[in-house]
Amino acid sequence: MNILDKIKKSNLVGRGGACFPVSVKWEAVLNAPGTRKFVVCNASEGEPGVKKDGYLLEKYPDRVIDGMRLAMEFLQAEKAYLYLNPRYYKAIGENLKKEIGDLAIEVFPKPEGAGYIGGEESAVLNGIEGKRIEPRLRPPFPTTQGLFGCPTLINNVETFFNISLLDTNEYKNERYYTIGGDCVWAGVYRLPDDYTIEKILKETNNYPFGETQGRPGFSFFVQVGGDASGEVLNSKQLRRPATGAGLITIHSITKHNPRQLINYWLDFFVNQSCGKCTPCREGIYRLQEIFSAKEPDWQLFSSVLNNLTETAFCGLGCALPIPIKSYFQNVMPDLPEQVLNLKGVDKSVICECF
Repeated sequence: MNILDKIKKSNLVGRGGACFPVSVKWEAVLNAPGTRKFVVCNASEGEPGVKKDGYLLEKYPDRVIDGMRLAMEFLQAEKAYLYLNPRYYKAIGENLKKEIGDLAIEVFPKPEGAGYIGGEESAVLNGIEGKRIEPRLRPPFPTTQGLFGCPTLINNVETFFNISLLDTNEYKNERYYTIGGDCVWAGVYRLPDDYTIEKILKETNNYPFGETQGRPGFSFFVQVGGDASGEVLNSKQLRRPATGAGLITIHSITKHNPRQLINYWLDFFVNQSCGKCTPCREGIYRLQEIFSAKEPDWQLFSSVLNNLTETAFCGLGCALPIPIKSYFQNVMPDLPEQVLNLKGVDKSVICECF
């Protein structure tokens, strides 16, 4: 059984956040016309809070490199690039180069200042080519016209790690989760990929148990997938799998500051926008402006969020509405009045807008 057949049988999906079927992407590159093909391992890991890729590159670099080698051999690729977060490059770049040895794999540091958008797959290609770090118009997709205009396979660090495990028949339908926030045992854990959020927290002793077994020891909510773009869920919505990049951040409601959290999301996306498209460049700035007003126009705020979802050029602009809307829908209705520090605000009025 060749490696593609093993990937198909496993139903492996990418671990970069989009959960796209790996076999579909590999076949698209394999069948794309062209004699020159490339492989890229996206190790930019720019989503705040997520640490699994750095963990894998430090603990299992041999497996990640082996997965890249298998992809290169299967596609008969000319060369591969390990597009590496600059922090990781400084810490383990030399170790990775030693692990690569004579393989045609180049460790390419993500340009300083490339930011969050520097991890979007078409922006990764621009970075390697020395162009402006911004997303490309698609189609064409990287699978047919990627690096230097050639068919290119782009997968996440954990995806290549799993490819190596599949090759040696050691893959067990597991994935890596990063757990952080208001918990005792923050860290990176390897558990079955169909575990619910609740089961993950309990298995790692990070569920806020109280005196009565099974009930939370304190009121909390979580953000799942990433501290910037992840969905926000209340403690009654945890019987579902962890999505995106596998991050679970726990927030204690008693410690929680709604204004601070919303400002964090808005500040992050304002700072990380590449400025390429008007909806993102202007829309996020206007959201920040509306939110900071003495009497925010919540209906307008909601309208701008919806506009971003429908019109933003790339995933960055489309991602901001996810945490904010899910927070207003899933958490705010149950927030105690003493926690809700949005002065002069009727909670029910806000919730009706979302």
